[in-house]
Amino acid sequence: MVRVYDADANALIEKTAGKLKKMGIKKPEFVGLVKSGAHTERPPQSEDFWYTRCASLLRQAYVNSNVGVQRMRRHYGGKKNRGVKPEKHVPAGGSTVRKAFQAMEEAGLMEKGPTGRKLTAKGMSLLDSAASELSG
Repeated sequence: MVRVYDADANALIEKTAGKLKKMGIKKPEFVGLVKSGAHTERPPQSEDFWYTRCASLLRQAYVNSNVGVQRMRRHYGGKKNRGVKPEKHVPAGGSTVRKAFQAMEEAGLMEKGPTGRKLTAKGMSLLDSAASELSG
């Protein structure tokens, strides 16, 4: 049986994003209009940015078993261009991550615990099925 660890991360995220889109997870109105963090210069150009980010969050929860908003802000952050001063790492915006977690909780893919959010059995099976489809 092929698992998430065996599949290519980028291909898995793309496949899972397609499945999430078919599931009908609600996309907030602000996505596509706002930047994803202080380190970026423009809003995301991809039509499926929201679903890609949700799929990536699911994969992170699978691999790390417990994730929170602050941890994911650091993960998705990047270098901020500060002009002549040295670049500095800044975290990504928290609203996008938080709203994605909430949308996946409503869909039953994640659940909130005392130390962060973790995948449910439905979320694990979604990722495992996407990984097995990639290999076969």
